[in-house]
Amino acid sequence: MCSVCVSRVEWLERHQIVIYLAALVLGAVAGLVLPGGASALELAIYPVLGALLYATFLQVPFTALTRAFRDVRFLSATMVLNFVVVPVVVAAAAIALIPLPQAVLLGVLLVLLTPCIDYVIVFSGLAGGAHQRLLAAAPLLMLAQMVALPLLLALFMGPGLADIVEIGPFLEAFLILIVLPLGLAWATETFAARHRSGERITSVMNAAMVPLMAVTLFVVVAGQFPKIEDQVGAVVSVVPLYVAFLVVMAGLGLLLARVFRLDVPSSRALIFSGATRNSLVVLPLALALPEAYAITPVIVVTQTLVELIGMVIYVRAVPWLVPAQARSIR
Repeated sequence: MCSVCVSRVEWLERHQIVIYLAALVLGAVAGLVLPGGASALELAIYPVLGALLYATFLQVPFTALTRAFRDVRFLSATMVLNFVVVPVVVAAAAIALIPLPQAVLLGVLLVLLTPCIDYVIVFSGLAGGAHQRLLAAAPLLMLAQMVALPLLLALFMGPGLADIVEIGPFLEAFLILIVLPLGLAWATETFAARHRSGERITSVMNAAMVPLMAVTLFVVVAGQFPKIEDQVGAVVSVVPLYVAFLVVMAGLGLLLARVFRLDVPSSRALIFSGATRNSLVVLPLALALPEAYAITPVIVVTQTLVELIGMVIYVRAVPWLVPAQARSIR
């Protein structure tokens, strides 16, 4: 990639929080001022989100899946944190959130039960975490959450989940926006391993991550805002929960790192893994819900914005929690 292109990508990554917040505000304004355009924007959601997920999956090294099995201690800690500890934390939150509308609660569950596989690697690296280990673990995290999410949702929501989720649109969203981009990313990675043109495709899509994320936030909020403008209070009500989740998971991640006797870089990476969530992957599933659940995708997007601001704080706070001078207790 040319030096000018690299500098532009770096600029976008440095200012991504401001860019995303601007996209959110512009989307809300567009949805409020031009409510008649919501249907057209909704048509744009699938193509834009599909491109974003393709770019996201390209950052997951599925062609190097076997590497994840080599670091048994870190991988075990990551799986326990995300699929044992986090569900317990979410269960406690769900009990506290019973008075919330079911559509809001479902959005909270969708996003908090799925561990991040993309920009967690970048933020972990900025904090001196073992981002290479997170990169190697990403394929297993992705596959595990695809299996665990339906089971966890059924556990939390009970038999009523079948009445909420219409299998046709849900399956369509899963195939078009998850399976298809995932398969294309896997094929691209295989192609890139043999041909330089495949590497160029990967570089271009990596450079497009921030703009694609901004466009996705814009079209989702602009398309959904007219439907939920009288429920803004419900959206605001989940912000403290998302903030509390970030705070609680920092402490639990640190505790589990000590239990598994991880070194400093791995401990930092584990904390990031437990705190960051996979909103991009569950967003298509939220969008496939019935009309009565129009607020659910907005609840998912709200977590993304809270988390991105939280990651700026994490980059400074996690090195303080796990100082470099700390001796490895491995």
